[in-house]
Amino acid sequence: MQALTRRPQEPREGTDWIEGSLEDRDALEGLVTESDAVIHVAGVINAPDAAGFEAGNVTGTLAMLAAATAAGTRRFVHVSSLAAREPKLSQYGASKARSEELVSGSGLDWTIVRPPAVYGPGDKETLELFRMAKAGLILLPPKGRLSLIHVDDLARLLLALAESEAPKKDVIEPDDGRAGGWTHREFASALGRAVGRRAVALATPRPLLRLGAAVDRFVRRDKAKLTPDRAAYFSHPDWVVSSSSAPAKDVWAPEIATEHGLARTAEWYRSEGWL
Repeated sequence: MQALTRRPQEPREGTDWIEGSLEDRDALEGLVTESDAVIHVAGVINAPDAAGFEAGNVTGTLAMLAAATAAGTRRFVHVSSLAAREPKLSQYGASKARSEELVSGSGLDWTIVRPPAVYGPGDKETLELFRMAKAGLILLPPKGRLSLIHVDDLARLLLALAESEAPKKDVIEPDDGRAGGWTHREFASALGRAVGRRAVALATPRPLLRLGAAVDRFVRRDKAKLTPDRAAYFSHPDWVVSSSSAPAKDVWAPEIATEHGLARTAEWYRSEGWL
């Protein structure tokens, strides 16, 4: 397997690292040479403006499609987001929706995967939720529901979809197998159990969420986690996967129950000194 990286990586058995970026045509050519399938995971989840999302999620996807087409690689697995279902909510969602349009119009044997909230060891996006749970107070978006998936389960799905006999020209929304997803409070309670604390969940009204985004941007500048764009995305009440878009059971099924996955993730954070 060949994988693109922007930074030097430790050697990994079975993986050949290709240094470069989505703007580097030579790197992309080397990445897809003699490949049977492309799994396009790279993207931007946080950017200061619409141009940043466009460059990372739209232009970057177009570059990968062009490289795959030039190399004669037919199989293309594209990792999008549930945010693409609501492109008017956020610049991020709009850019993911446009990337899906490029993939579906490419003429390749594509499959689009829209993961819900992804968590697991090494993830820095959900780390702050674990830290809030440890402190005993979890600030949540307004009332709503969400689906979850462990990163290892998602990785297994992407590898399964890279096989030549996998479904083609399909949009898939995977999750942890919990029908109807999780309410925000249920998720907060599960986070508390994962870190061994009884955490209080506090729903944040949209105006306060927007204010918090402005404060985070002022304090952490480009490193802000809660941006106005993400505040708009988080405020949507329904980020539950559609059962009609679930992967076929003979292709993939989740193996990691979220309660167990959250506990394992908290343990990993503690072992690394992050929590």
